[in-house]
Order: sequence, then C-alpha cells, then structure tokens
Amino acid sequence: MFGDRVRPSGERARATGGGTATLPVAPWRLFDVQVRTVRRLSPSFLRVTFTGPGLDRFADNGYDQRMKLVLPLPGRRGVQLPGGVDWYAHWRALPEDERCPIRTYTVRAVRPYLAEVDVDLVLHGDSGPAGRWVLRARPGDEVGLFGPDAGYHGDHGGLEFRPPPAGRLLLAGDETAVPAICAILERLPLDARGQALLEVPDRADVLPVVAPPGVTVDWLARDGGEHGSRLLPAVAAAAEHLLPTGGPVPTAPAPGVPVADVDVDRILLWEVPTPSAPVPVYAWLAGEAGVIRALRRHLVAERGMDRRAVAFMGYWRRGRADPA
Repeated sequence: MFGDRVRPSGERARATGGGTATLPVAPWRLFDVQVRTVRRLSPSFLRVTFTGPGLDRFADNGYDQRMKLVLPLPGRRGVQLPGGVDWYAHWRALPEDERCPIRTYTVRAVRPYLAEVDVDLVLHGDSGPAGRWVLRARPGDEVGLFGPDAGYHGDHGGLEFRPPPAGRLLLAGDETAVPAICAILERLPLDARGQALLEVPDRADVLPVVAPPGVTVDWLARDGGEHGSRLLPAVAAAAEHLLPTGGPVPTAPAPGVPVADVDVDRILLWEVPTPSAPVPVYAWLAGEAGVIRALRRHLVAERGMDRRAVAFMGYWRRGRADPA
C-alpha cells in the first residue's frame, strides 16, 4: 500500500513501548474504498459514490480538487501502489501486468460524516481500463482513491483554481471539465461575478448546478459537432465584453496538425499562475489540449489578457490515451 511521505506539518499518533510517538502525516494517502452507488446523471455522465472506513479523513477542499482513481489489476481484488516520495516513478517503472491502472478525476463532493466521496465520470466508450471499469461499475466493487488526507494541515496540492480577490471570472471547459466547473461554482462566494461556459456532447447533458447570482452559466451542446465548435466562439463572445481589445474568433487545429506555440502532442499543456495582485478578469480553462491552446492564445495574444491571470489545463488530446 502507499507509504506516507514525510512532510513538516501534520502528525499521526503511534503507540510505542515508551509511550505515544507521532508520525508525519502525508498530504495525500491511498484510501481503500468500495462502490456504494452508481447513478446515471445524463447520456454522458455517471456519478459513482465511494465509501470506506477511512473516508471520514478525506479532505473536503472543494473547487477543482484532484484525486486519482486506482483500479485493480484484471482478475485481482484490492489495489497497491509503491511507497515513498518517488512512488510515481516506481509505479511507472513496474511491468504493465503488475501496475494498477490510475486515472485522474475531480472530487465532486465529500461527506466525511457518511464516509462518502462522489466522483462524476464521463462516459466515452469501452476503451482503456477506466472506460471499461466505469461501464461495469457495481456496488461493492473494490478500488482505491488516492487523495488528500484531512489529517495533514498544510497545502494538500491538487487545486488549480486560484483566483485573485477581485475581478470577474471566466470558466470554460468541455465535458471532462464539467465536474470541476460545477464544484467551483458551488463554492464561489455569493458576490462572485462572471461567466461559466460548459461544452457537452448532448443537450440532455445539462446538469443542475448552483452558482452565485452574478455568475451566468451557459451549457453548450455540440450535438454531433467537433470538440470546441461551441466553446471557441462562446469564449470569444465572452471576451468581447470582458476585455478591452479585439481579435478574430479562435479556431481549433485539426487533429495531428502541429501548433506554433505549444506542441500539444508532446508537451502537457498546463500552466496555473497565482496572480499576485487583483486583475480585471481571471480565466480558468480546461479540456482537450488543442481547443485549450486556441482559447489561451486568443485571450492572451489576441485580446491582450495578462497571461498571469489565465489558468489553462489541456490534459487530454484527441486520439491519445488518457494520462494517469
């Protein structure tokens, strides 16, 4: 199982022969869990509720808190991860038939008093270990959640929504970002202002979400269109009102076409600045790498937005396997 990483703050008591000592508490830990319920939310979204005896210690950080779903190897029960600070490198070095599959998701809701965690997953066919698992998930299935430990009192990490204290918000993403955007909206202060743009495959994928009265939420159904076909012009229209300078409507590159500023086929498109001073607009962009690259370029290069106020995460690429 995953071993604790030594960090300076947070401690866990341990009984010893000479009394009670303390062990450092790592920011993240592996929680052994099982599926409690599986609920279909829409044609493209499935909500899995996990439970386990340790989930009362799963930290409820809200916003876009990441966690990792650790799946058992075929034909085996339970999960394992290497221990130590370099656990990820050791995991990558394992032979494929000895390496539990890992996929990254956003925590949708945490209920420590019930020892429950909700994770919303996008259904995208019977491909890859996570896609196959999602379609077959049933109550009682045993998996692992690698996530933040509430016993650690420092910064857990895994939160990329870091807006300045003032200004308007622009949240934009495709279906893979919907759980994070919904979780962000539900934690925003009541006086927050801005716009959230969520592109989804089907008009039946519109989900209920609570947002402050000053934040407009627009669901953009592709209905068979290409990724970004609704999101790109919607972000351009929003920027027209939020930012002072103009620019052409952005277009996403075709799959496999090289890009000038960032090679999304080789480099992870991920930059999360923390503005040191208030900015007029703070943008949070997440989804398919080619689309996110086009959006970021439009806002920064064509609209003149300060790049330090644009968080962008292109964490998947059309035609490529999901990263762990």
